[in-house]
Amino acid sequence: MFTRVFLKKGEEAEIKQGFPWVFDNEISHIKFDSQEGIKQTSLSEAVVEDGSVVEVFANAGGFLGSGVINRKSKITVRMIGSEHADQIMKDTQAFYTEKILSAYNLRKLHYSDEDSYRLIYGEADFIPGLIVERYVDTNKNVYLVVQFSTLSCEVFRKEILHALRKIVKPYGVYEKSDAPGREKEGLKLRSCWDGEVRSEKITIRENGVLIEVDLKNGQKTGYFLDQKDNRRYVGSLCRGKRVLDTFTHTGAFGLNAVKGGASEVISVDISPEAVELVNKNIELNKAGSKMKAVCADVFDLLKEYEKSGEKFDVIILDPPAFTKTAKNIDKAYGGYKEINLRAMRLLNPDGILVTCSCSYFFDSEHFYGMVMKAAEDSKKRVQVIAKFGAGPDHPVLLGYPKSEYLKCAVCRVV
Repeated sequence: MFTRVFLKKGEEAEIKQGFPWVFDNEISHIKFDSQEGIKQTSLSEAVVEDGSVVEVFANAGGFLGSGVINRKSKITVRMIGSEHADQIMKDTQAFYTEKILSAYNLRKLHYSDEDSYRLIYGEADFIPGLIVERYVDTNKNVYLVVQFSTLSCEVFRKEILHALRKIVKPYGVYEKSDAPGREKEGLKLRSCWDGEVRSEKITIRENGVLIEVDLKNGQKTGYFLDQKDNRRYVGSLCRGKRVLDTFTHTGAFGLNAVKGGASEVISVDISPEAVELVNKNIELNKAGSKMKAVCADVFDLLKEYEKSGEKFDVIILDPPAFTKTAKNIDKAYGGYKEINLRAMRLLNPDGILVTCSCSYFFDSEHFYGMVMKAAEDSKKRVQVIAKFGAGPDHPVLLGYPKSEYLKCAVCRVV
């Protein structure tokens, strides 16, 4: 018998709706095989190895699915399937090959073989803790950047990598399992090539724009693919416009604006390394006559521009997450509101504001409420002409709200 995890009364509702996590305080008791037969204990007293596949049951006994247990984490069980554990463990290679093929086929509905996109989006693709980016360079070589963030996917690392190689046939696989969250899972950090060593810096083509991606040193998994479609749309609004692109990171929004016909683009980032990369991307796209990179604190620069009377036709605000916890929402609200308020003041009449938040905790209600208050305080009227999230390579799993994190609003400021 596989170890059975029983939830407290009423705690099964979210799991039935698709939520893929079981927290330690939701567990009533554990049943497992012992020398004396089947034994029932509390979670802390149970004899079960972290990384084992367990079966999860409602308090009354209804089977909910199977997951991987890790008592080092507050998220004690991460659900991996609706099947019983013996079905999964009978052939784990086939189990994960089927999951990865399903995710791959979903992306092929939207993207060509020459597109770069997120291939596996963790829980939303039913493989908790696993992120896989698929990059295609200008020579049409396919690279995978793989991130194992949790024990639930780490224990099946061999099967997952085998399936990825079989299905995608990549030229190179870089594992970037270096997120601090691994340590909370009891895992060591790891960042290296899996198999053949390839160039760490590649050039991809996004919406016809050339972007250098640093697989080893780029933020998170190298590049932010989630705004790809949004950048194309924003670029289409920029013909003949003067554009301010803030928190630019790689210059991708600005370069899409240049491709869309912008007359001038200023891309700003506080990181000297980011600005160096933006300058490389400007050179790659021969965009130096229309685009320049500025190293500055966006908050300070917006104040300076307001004081000096600078004006723009389009302003893009794509900041990093101002909060990664629910506790800091009020502080984040202030930061988001300040940059939006100042941007509205810098826009020419009927200017376009593209404002984003990638923080799950700063949800749509907070986000659009903030934009409304910024408009009120800047004495502007705002029309939201488009609302976007992440692209179709970041599917939203119903029952798991964390999979819907990105807000991107395109506004006309009157």
